[in-house]
Amino acid sequence: MSGLTAEESSPPASAEGTAEAPWHRLDRRMLLIRPVLDGVKSLPLLIGALLLGHGNHWQWAGLAVTAVSVLAGISHCLTSRYRVTATQVEWHTGLLLRKQRAVPRDRIRTVDVVSEPKHRLFSLAAVRIGTGRHSHGPGPGRDELVFDAVGGAEAQRLRTLLLHRKPVDPSLADDADDAAEPPERLVAAVDKRWVRYAPFTLSGLAVVGAIVGTLYHFVHELHLDPVRYGPLRELAERFATAPAWLIVLSAAAGLLVVVSVLSVGGYVLSFWNFRLTREVGGTLHIRRGLVTTRSVSIEEERLRGVEVEEPLPLRAVGGAKCVAVAAGLREGKGADKGGGLLLPPAPIGRVHEVVADVLGEDFAAVPLVRHPRRALTRRMIRAVTGVLLPAAALFLAAWIDLLPSWPWQAALALLPFAVLVGWDRYRTLGHALAGPYLVTRSGSLARTTEIVRRDGLTGLVVLRSLFQRRAGLITVIAPIAAGRGHYHVVDVGESDGLALADRAVPGLLSPFLIAEPVGGNQFPESGEAA
Repeated sequence: MSGLTAEESSPPASAEGTAEAPWHRLDRRMLLIRPVLDGVKSLPLLIGALLLGHGNHWQWAGLAVTAVSVLAGISHCLTSRYRVTATQVEWHTGLLLRKQRAVPRDRIRTVDVVSEPKHRLFSLAAVRIGTGRHSHGPGPGRDELVFDAVGGAEAQRLRTLLLHRKPVDPSLADDADDAAEPPERLVAAVDKRWVRYAPFTLSGLAVVGAIVGTLYHFVHELHLDPVRYGPLRELAERFATAPAWLIVLSAAAGLLVVVSVLSVGGYVLSFWNFRLTREVGGTLHIRRGLVTTRSVSIEEERLRGVEVEEPLPLRAVGGAKCVAVAAGLREGKGADKGGGLLLPPAPIGRVHEVVADVLGEDFAAVPLVRHPRRALTRRMIRAVTGVLLPAAALFLAAWIDLLPSWPWQAALALLPFAVLVGWDRYRTLGHALAGPYLVTRSGSLARTTEIVRRDGLTGLVVLRSLFQRRAGLITVIAPIAAGRGHYHVVDVGESDGLALADRAVPGLLSPFLIAEPVGGNQFPESGEAA
């Protein structure tokens, strides 16, 4: 039962990728999986109908809904078909309600190959063809096609055909899985020793928060008191007489252990078998995943730059990760959700090597222009104010006997840490022009170095707030049709910022600038931005 089964009236395989391209159906092995999955989705409804129906018509209604759901899934597998012509990808599906969709090939930005456990059970894969127009949506957009059950080799054939814009003989799909793949060179592969960086990503903290929130909601709805049962009761009795410092220390240590274990588990599941390769046709190919494998391709002509992300805990142990800035990739909740992760948390030196290989420039040695000391003053004021204002509010609450005194005292104890964060935020600031790229760096708790192509910028925006105007600072914003959509050079000196903007996109700001002596105001009197 091959995923390449064509209709009897189909033209020969040599017509693939032309106007006479043959139609292909989804792999029939999905019929062994889809009914089970649809039945499981309908299981809560079915159980509710059986338990609460008490022999009346609601039981039959639950059974009918489950049967319709299973039959709809079977119909989808049997009636879905697709083909790739010279100009577009066509998709037809449905029995009673027919759906026909077509995506022009010149609008295709990404072809992702995903193999979830249900697919890997039968050596299948799902192919997701995206145009990039749905980048900020919550889910698959109307311009994304999903072939959710094709053979592994057929998935690779589609990826090669759609991204390399050239016909590929479907007979290659009968060979090994990599038979249809063009030659490629290894750029980076995950090292098992990199797992040590997982606890410092704090990804397990979000999982712990979600679990605690779910359990709290469950306990609250059922009016349960967990400390009255089993081990939790014994634990509560033991800590009832313990000093407060021991309780806090034990809770912090336990949370640290749980977060570390979950972070390591998430790292292994997400990034095991990670490989970044470059194909001969000029395409970066990313493969990763242990249970659910994912294969993403990024055409280098659509690559606009990279981001090097260094959260404070990860930076403290010399780690970082690298994310692609490319047109058509979904950003969503993080670039790695859209497949743009070029390197998972790894040593910073290895990250710099990957950036140099991908972009063709060694940015590790590029000196960044420091920002003026006035930027330090702004960061110190923000950091200190962020501690003093809550401390003042807590002090007022203690003064009127709403709270004890220790909360505002604990808030004031954070003042030295706030000063250090403000200093580090200033020390991090920097920018440079390195060949065809604009480089900017900012942040402390989440430091990011952004490297974007200057020829990909869609314009420039120069902003000055009231406080920036008083300090003689500006913020230069570089819009680009990729990644987050815009990148900032924050709190740069007015003269340096305007010079940077004029050099980044030569001639764009010239009509808006007024020749002034060095240190003078170069902004036109009638506007604040160009």
